[in-house]
Amino acid sequence: MPQKIAVITGPTATGKTRLGIALAQGLGGEIVSGDSMQLYRGMDIGTAKPTREELAAAPHHMIDVAEPDEEWSVSRYVEAADAAVQGILSRGRLPIVVGGTGLYIDSLVRGLSFPERSEAGEACRAELEGRYDEIGGGAMLRELGQVDPERAAKLHPADKKRIVRAMEVFLLTGRTITEHDAETAAAPPRYDAAFIILDFENRADLYARIDARVDGMVAAGLFEEVERVFSRGVSPTARQAIGYKEAAAALAGEISRAEAVERIKRESRRYAKRQLTWLRRRPDALWIRWAGEPDFAGAARLSTAFLAAHGII
Repeated sequence: MPQKIAVITGPTATGKTRLGIALAQGLGGEIVSGDSMQLYRGMDIGTAKPTREELAAAPHHMIDVAEPDEEWSVSRYVEAADAAVQGILSRGRLPIVVGGTGLYIDSLVRGLSFPERSEAGEACRAELEGRYDEIGGGAMLRELGQVDPERAAKLHPADKKRIVRAMEVFLLTGRTITEHDAETAAAPPRYDAAFIILDFENRADLYARIDARVDGMVAAGLFEEVERVFSRGVSPTARQAIGYKEAAAALAGEISRAEAVERIKRESRRYAKRQLTWLRRRPDALWIRWAGEPDFAGAARLSTAFLAAHGII
């Protein structure tokens, strides 16, 4: 039987951190971050990372585990997060995954395996990246289509990272990444996860909360944080984080700070829409939709009853 864990997720700015801490305190749990950007040290304000007080209120894992110039893949996250979950379970405590990065959370819950990285793989990838630059994305995508037409049909010629990865997997294993993903998807999930999803009844309330959060980030020193982090070097993944790429453009003089703030708000709202699209695939989850101001005490009671019914506590 899969081991049982709890997941608290939802669009950005819905109060996931606060509810996670309340449940961890009340149920003897420990929190595993399911946020792809809170991995990075120094990227605090723009990722809405838990404060020092919040981190001290309950044990947290998968926060501040990497430097901004490190490249973290989904597979690397799953390996480290799974080790954290296993450690929590071994202590007889409840793992509570808290965050909004759907791909990371899904991959952890399902126990997705990924073709292993190796020195041979590093050399192969470097060669493929050079070939991509030489012949262009369109030509390389056509090459991928000869061996894995299903994956090639899903990719854009500009998606260098995924095209190269798909070619790398085929050259190193003799199997397509489509075949690998199909086998992985057919396997039973690694964990029996009870999902608790936070949202707002009124979409305007969610968007107002997102806008207010962005304003608060700017007041707390977002632009200064971006300048400090980027001056030390950041990975391509970290560079694309919402809030950071827009602030970096303003610092480079490409747009005004006011325009950067509006872009951050717009992109955050769009991200919330994408998160909700992912979450609607989970009808068995406990949905808690705030009617105006969040009621965390009531949410904690509902969540506790839900987890008890799920056999987790």
